[in-house]
Amino acid sequence: MTDFRRPLGFEDALRPPVDVRRARIARPVLRPPGCAGDAAAYAQLARIIRRAPEVMVKITGVTRDGGHLQAHLDYISRNGRLILEGPDGEQLEVRGEMRALASAWAMEAALESGGRRDRPLSRSIILSMPRGTDAIRLHDAARAFAKEAFGERFPYVFALHDEGDHPHVHLTVRTLGSDGTRLNPRKADLEVWRQRFAQALRDRCVEAEASPRRARGVLRKAERTPVRKMRERYLDGKGRSPPVLLRAYKAELALAHAPPPWITKQRERQARIRRALAAEAVALSLSDRSKDRAMGVALAGYVRRIADSRLSKRNLQDISGPDRQR
Repeated sequence: MTDFRRPLGFEDALRPPVDVRRARIARPVLRPPGCAGDAAAYAQLARIIRRAPEVMVKITGVTRDGGHLQAHLDYISRNGRLILEGPDGEQLEVRGEMRALASAWAMEAALESGGRRDRPLSRSIILSMPRGTDAIRLHDAARAFAKEAFGERFPYVFALHDEGDHPHVHLTVRTLGSDGTRLNPRKADLEVWRQRFAQALRDRCVEAEASPRRARGVLRKAERTPVRKMRERYLDGKGRSPPVLLRAYKAELALAHAPPPWITKQRERQARIRRALAAEAVALSLSDRSKDRAMGVALAGYVRRIADSRLSKRNLQDISGPDRQR
């Protein structure tokens, strides 16, 4: 796209938060996402600039025996109202078939030699996208992702939930592989899964990205689901102010006055990324190609939009002020 040599920080903005070469489960099944040169990096940067929806791949829990697994399958199948799909298009349509599957998985786990009794029987994974995503394409992308990630090595079933214009897929994978290995993913595996799911969506014409937070100007981790639900109930006037929420905001305000070293280091890295992206925007604006210049303008605007994620004192007062204490 351009002959300009990218400065230090451009790649740092796009680099995954963990080294995907450390993937334990994904590596034998999937190749870590490679780099096809500058074209791949600039394509990803273009998606980040236009704020492509971010995918979510999250392990939500485990089951430890047949009864627990059966209860989970009842939940994701809505007590048999939804079809569970497995490898090669296998479908479980009635609760009796689901009970048989749970029993078979539990029996095979019981035959494992040298295994602890409290070992997980299955792992529960959610594949999700923001509201408004086409449910059929998301379902098809989840099917392709599961086949590529687990194939015949780890049996699995999945179901699409499409309530409230927020489609997502519940994927349940047996932890005991057909080759005797255990499904015990690391952070690197989750990163590979996230990138592969995003690619599966893009292959189906769904705009999707799996970028690191720092590339989007975000320093803090996402809010935990229980805290988010308590906060939403409180702001809707349906509950009291949760103490854990107020402590979190007060701690955030304290960090703004005396940030610890790790916060300072994060902000320094974020500033370095902004400088590198700004330099890249200047270089692109000097290109002979109109497409490069247009991207340079968009990138410059994106750098200006990246705001500091620290919570302001006014935000804290809006949430924990006297008028909200009831």
